Amino acid sequence: MSMTKERIYLFDTTLRDGAQTSGVNFSVEDKIRIAEALDRLGVDYVEGGWPGANPTDTAFFENPPTLTRATFTAFGMTKRPGRSAANDPGLAAVLGAATPAVCLVGKTWDFHVDHALEIERDENVTLIAESVQATRERGAEAMFDAEHFFDGYKANPDFALQCLDAALQAGARWVVLCDTNGGTLPHEIEEIVTAATAVVPPENLGIHTHNDTGNAVANTLAAVRAGARQVQGTMNGLGERCGNADLTAVIPSLMLKPGFAERFEVGIDRDGLGHLTQVSRLMDELLNQAPDRHAPYVGASAFAHKGGLHVSAVMKDPTTYEHIPPETVGNQRTVLVSDQAGRSNILARLAEAGIEVDPKDRRIERLLTEVKEREFAGYSYDGAEASFELMARRALGQVPVYFDVSSFRVMVERRHNALGELVTVSEATVKLAIDSREVMSVAEGNGPVNALDNAIRKDFGRYAGYLADLRLVDYKVRILDGGTEAVTRVLVESADGAGERWFTVGVSPNIVDASFQALMDSIVYKLYRDGAPASA
Repeated sequence: MSMTKERIYLFDTTLRDGAQTSGVNFSVEDKIRIAEALDRLGVDYVEGGWPGANPTDTAFFENPPTLTRATFTAFGMTKRPGRSAANDPGLAAVLGAATPAVCLVGKTWDFHVDHALEIERDENVTLIAESVQATRERGAEAMFDAEHFFDGYKANPDFALQCLDAALQAGARWVVLCDTNGGTLPHEIEEIVTAATAVVPPENLGIHTHNDTGNAVANTLAAVRAGARQVQGTMNGLGERCGNADLTAVIPSLMLKPGFAERFEVGIDRDGLGHLTQVSRLMDELLNQAPDRHAPYVGASAFAHKGGLHVSAVMKDPTTYEHIPPETVGNQRTVLVSDQAGRSNILARLAEAGIEVDPKDRRIERLLTEVKEREFAGYSYDGAEASFELMARRALGQVPVYFDVSSFRVMVERRHNALGELVTVSEATVKLAIDSREVMSVAEGNGPVNALDNAIRKDFGRYAGYLADLRLVDYKVRILDGGTEAVTRVLVESADGAGERWFTVGVSPNIVDASFQALMDSIVYKLYRDGAPASA
């Protein structure tokens, strides 16, 4: 007898909560890239940030990403005391973003109402209701984040529940219980969420946990058991202090684990779940940080086995030391004989790039070997799909030769200009062979990479038209090993007039050489994608 599963909705707050992580600073381009990746993954809501709070968020909401599955959501506060909803500039900025959904945070702890807002408790209840009502009148799906709800409930349960009821009665689609300081434990979460369901039905109840006790994922799952049907969190557990609930652990736990998998369903299908590791590592590449090797489900060591009895047991029966098959979440087993896992990942990546190939093609083995060698040298293709596609197509003999680089040279000079100002000038010289002729170009730029880019494109013969709308959007450098002789990885994001964007990667002990590799891949990818003919 089949049983209808209850739906759990996934609300990703990476672009706001994640931006509060120490050392994290998203650019507008980063936000677009992340939002699109989350949309492809299959989350239900992508919270973009707080319109009007800072220039980055304002620019992001002025040119929002195109999402096909997820509901784009703006975040803000309930209206200020003493103002009407129509005359509150902060609320107006959030509602003015014209997103399909709006999530407003408000006080539910009487201590904050008494000592921070310094207003009557009834007025706090009213401002929650009026803010939610204004959101509904604007035509947006309204959500209310009940700030410090668990502390508020412990102090004054009647008032905390009254705040929830005000939001629900005003038309909130979701009322979300927030463990704002991350201090609540799973048994408390389950007890208090159960109490909240007396006021807010499960189909309207959400959970938002922080990880200050290391229990954010456990607290989220406990809340689902108690009745919450929306879960909020971030990719890789990003967030201020100790972070938020890590969706890379929450999602597979809901989809795969007994007690959840047979009872609940999420908007991510098994194919989407197979991309979870890739999305996790894409996040790290965009943030220019090393992935957490020991992260559950998606870490490089999550399914790593180091010799001896473990490896022997795993090879006979993987379930001995693996709680799920690693490929379920797009990860792979790491043992001495891991070629088959690697092979399946390569085939999946080829399919994503639209490259049709016979799985038995011997060239796949050579490509797999090359990928392993390059990743050992420091390359990472999780955030550089264009470079991976080029490498794969080259291995399959599909990329024409457009030009050859004979040599390049970059000089950086610090000098006084004609006005007597101390300036730093970069000059690049590049020698190319195009259509059986050698071209030497010299150009200056505001840095070595910009000078190289200018020099390369200064005289590109018949390919100049193909590259006219190519521009470099972002440039990230990561030092893989410490010291002055460290290996450097460069990630370059490029775009063109058609609105297409792609990432390429270069690795070298020399930062300029690494940059040049990434730049060359970007140019070749553009020529290949636009169907440029091979060099004569």
